[in-house]
Amino acid sequence: MEKRPTSFYFLAAFFALFVLFLYGPTVTIGILSFQGREGGLTFPMNGVSTYWFRDLFQEQAVGDIWGAFRRSLVLGLMVMVTTVVVSVMAGLAFRKNFKGSGILFYAAITSLVIPSILISLGVGLIFNQLGLKVHWATSGFGSQLTWTLPFGLLIMFAVFNRFDKSYEEAARDQGATAWQTIRFVVLPIIAPSLIGVALFGFTLSYDEFARTLLTAGSYNTLPLEVFGMTTNVTTPVIYALGTLTTAFSLLIIIAFLLSVWVMNRRRARLGSDAGKAL
Repeated sequence: MEKRPTSFYFLAAFFALFVLFLYGPTVTIGILSFQGREGGLTFPMNGVSTYWFRDLFQEQAVGDIWGAFRRSLVLGLMVMVTTVVVSVMAGLAFRKNFKGSGILFYAAITSLVIPSILISLGVGLIFNQLGLKVHWATSGFGSQLTWTLPFGLLIMFAVFNRFDKSYEEAARDQGATAWQTIRFVVLPIIAPSLIGVALFGFTLSYDEFARTLLTAGSYNTLPLEVFGMTTNVTTPVIYALGTLTTAFSLLIIIAFLLSVWVMNRRRARLGSDAGKAL
């Protein structure tokens, strides 16, 4: 058996430390959320129970946790749908060169390099100057799109850059209209990528803090609510909330991944059936 070089063990140890650094805080919060009734915010744990999860579902005197969760969920869905629709439309448009396309492209992705808090401040000021109400569903929605849309656009540009146009040509040869070609040919082929864009849009919106800080108005989203709780909550109930929100995020990711897996299995089965038919 070939002896592994010393560098292998060094890299393995470095990777293990990296994983611990990456997921250690989340695991720690998950463990501390199962403290007993008299437990505190630090180790050692004082008993083991699910008391703080039950307490989380009671009426809280520290804020509007479930209202903030509903707002983040609705906002995430709004951002997700808008990101998918705009990204697909932009991807289709940028398949052909047009005057000003370069300027438009760089203008769309510039928000990725601008500090998030400045985006939040700018959007909030614009709404104030226009006499519009600063609200999570309007100004908050707009500020979050400056974060999710560039990612969606970059994904769609990469997808359409590798898209085989012969499929569209074959559909048109069969008499399909432009809309039918997009609906029955293009969209089914790029469906896994659309799920990826949707996942980006929802997850980036769901936990966005900086771009929502000055644009949410009087009603907090969940990240803002959790941040507020860190200043006045001294019980593990905040850890229970963090554990549940993390679990919810993981369930969303798993659901999207399962959708892609089912879609790929279905596509492979259809391809196999078509091959047998030929």
